[in-house]
Amino acid sequence: MDVKLVNPFINATINVLETMAFMTVDAGKPYLKKDDVAIGDVSGILGLTGVANGTIAVTFEEKCILAIVSNMFGETMTELNSEITDAVGELTNMISGQARRELGEMGRVLKAAIPSVVTGRGHSIIHFTNGPKIAIPFETNNGKFTIEVCFER
Repeated sequence: MDVKLVNPFINATINVLETMAFMTVDAGKPYLKKDDVAIGDVSGILGLTGVANGTIAVTFEEKCILAIVSNMFGETMTELNSEITDAVGELTNMISGQARRELGEMGRVLKAAIPSVVTGRGHSIIHFTNGPKIAIPFETNNGKFTIEVCFER
C-alpha cells in the first residue's frame, strides 16, 4: 500500500481530536493487521472510492471515546449510548474529510460513503477490499484508539 494514502489519515486524526476534543494525541508505529477483530469497543467504518477503493475504521476503547465526547459536548458522558455512536460516526466523517482534502491537494481524489458504527467488545471490522490492513495505534491521556486503513491492491 502506498504510504501517501495512509499519512493523511494520521494527520487528520491528530488534527480532528486536538481541535474538536481538545486532546493531545500520540500516534504509534503503524503495523500490518492480520485479523478482523476490533481493538476497542466502538468503531466507525467508512467506505472510500476514487483513485483507490477501500475503507477506514476508527476504533475507540470505551474509556477513550467517553472522554473525547465529554470534551466535545462539555458534559460528562458515562456510558456508550446513541449520542456516543453518533459522535463516532461524525468523528469518522471529519477524519475522512480532512484526509480526503489533503489527498485531493496531491491529486488523489476520494469520495466517501456514509459511515457505519459498530459497538461491542470483540466486534469484527470487515474491510471490503483485499488489500493490506494498516493499523495505526493512538494514545491519549484517557485511553487508546486505533485507525485502520485498507485499500485494494
